[in-house]
Order: sequence, then C-alpha cells, then structure tokens
Amino acid sequence: MAENQLGEYLRARRELVRPQDVGLPASGVRRVPGLRREEVALLAGISSDYYLRLEQGRDRNPSVQVVESLARVLQLDEPATQHLMQLAAPAPRRRGQRPRREVVPPGTLRLLDRIGTPGYVEGRYFDVLAANPLATALSPNLAPGHNRLRDLFLDPAEQALNAEWPAVAPMIVARFREAVGTDTDDERVERLVGELSLASDRFRTLWARHDVNLGSPHTTRMRHPQVGELELDMEKLSVVGTDRMMLVLLHADAGSPAGERLALLASLAASGSGSGSVGEPGDGAVAAVQAGPRADRARRPGPGDTRP
Repeated sequence: MAENQLGEYLRARRELVRPQDVGLPASGVRRVPGLRREEVALLAGISSDYYLRLEQGRDRNPSVQVVESLARVLQLDEPATQHLMQLAAPAPRRRGQRPRREVVPPGTLRLLDRIGTPGYVEGRYFDVLAANPLATALSPNLAPGHNRLRDLFLDPAEQALNAEWPAVAPMIVARFREAVGTDTDDERVERLVGELSLASDRFRTLWARHDVNLGSPHTTRMRHPQVGELELDMEKLSVVGTDRMMLVLLHADAGSPAGERLALLASLAASGSGSGSVGEPGDGAVAAVQAGPRADRARRPGPGDTRP
C-alpha cells in the first residue's frame, strides 16, 4: 500500500471541499474537484511550495500549528483532525511481524451462549470470530469465517438483507479506516483492501475518501426472508484485554413488533427451520474461530482470483 499516507489524505480531503465552502468564488473553469493546492496553502497561511511538498511526501513532519490550520481549511471534524495528527506524526512501524491470532476470551464465549439475543464477536479486521445460533439465524454471514466488510460489499444477499445498506456502507468503511489508523501496510489490511477495491466500485470510492469515524448505527433495519422487517437496537462493546475486539449485540423490546418477530426467529432456529445455525444442530452452542494470518482462506474468491 502507498507510503505517502499524509499526502494521500490531504489530497482526498482537499478534493471534497468546494470553493464556496471556504468563501472563495466558484466561477471559471476548474480542472480539479474541490480546492486547488494554492488555495489550501493561502487559507492555511503556508507557502504553496511547502504544501506541495506535503502532498508529494517530500516533507512529512508539519508542525502542530500547520496541521491545525490545514484541518480548519479542510473542514475536518475532531476525529478526522486526530487522524490527520496521527498521519503527520506516525508511531514507529513494527516491520516483519505477522498478524497475531485473535482468540476470543472464554468468558465472552460463555456470555454469547447465555444471552437470548443475536450476538457475535468482531475482530480487528472485521472478521466474525464467534457467533451464537440466533445471530446466524438472522444472517448466515454472521458466522465464524466470514468478514463483515467482504460480505456487505460483495454479497448481494447481505445487501438485500440490510435495508439501509447505502447509508451503512460509508460508516463501516470509515470505521475500518479509523481502526487501521496508520497500519495500512499490514499484510492482512493490504489483501482485504486490495480485494475489495478490485471487486467493488462502491468500496473503492468510499476508501478513496479517507473518511474516519462517521459514527456507528445504533439501530439496524433488516428485511428477513422468514419473519419480515426487523428494526433492532445495536450495541457494540469493547472486549477488555483484546486488540480492538468488539462484542456486537442486536436486540429489541420484547413487546414490540421487532421483539415478537425476533422471538419467532428464535423459535424457528431452535426447531431447525431457521436460516442457519452455528455449532452442532440443537446444541445451542456458540461457534468460534481463532483467526490469524490464514483467516482469508475461508473467503469467497473475488474477480481475477486464481486461488482454488
């Protein structure tokens, strides 16, 4: 993946700011979308040559004052400004390290088994590491071995299931970029982003925006093929003692229409009529996978993929 992360971010955000957004006239022919480099430099109070060096990666250590000025001109919110700060002063890279295996704590697995609501564990690469049977009844893709990014962008059935997929797509890409931070040369990140960029125009466009932290949906609307429309509350809880592992819970009030349909889905799943189950049939067990460098082997091939 490209080394000039600071320059890429500045260029991507510059192209999203219209001249009228910063009080400049929008008249005349403009060869580039958004602001010109010299306009950003003028508004930030730095020389055009210095800003050009920043975008080209010939200067990668701007002062805090310069970064703050650029954030103001580019109209970055607080999370985006912090991301820019990280790119301008990245932590030392740890080269040569293979991705660590992701092991779900036993207590988290027991909790998934005991709760009466769909739940799954999402890893740092947005892999599904563990799930209970009700989560898999909600979507067959909520099962170990699946990746949430890959399924949301490459699986039409998953997109049809998520009623608000067009609005959710930018959020999940922004969350992934924020989770990745400056570690875009991570071997697993490179493979996943490369695969999705080749296979999905929508992902490629969203990834090029360099958005971070657009928020996370607190509710999710699903069109389930068996029980109909479900509007569920979504809770994402950090799993203590892990590297960015999240416990995701989907629930609804018992007396609500969604709650009644969720109860019906649980009954269908228990009787073997649901859309799928993880673990052995009828045992109610949570399935888990300890994901590591080989996690991508379970993926579906993308266009141009020559691997069996």
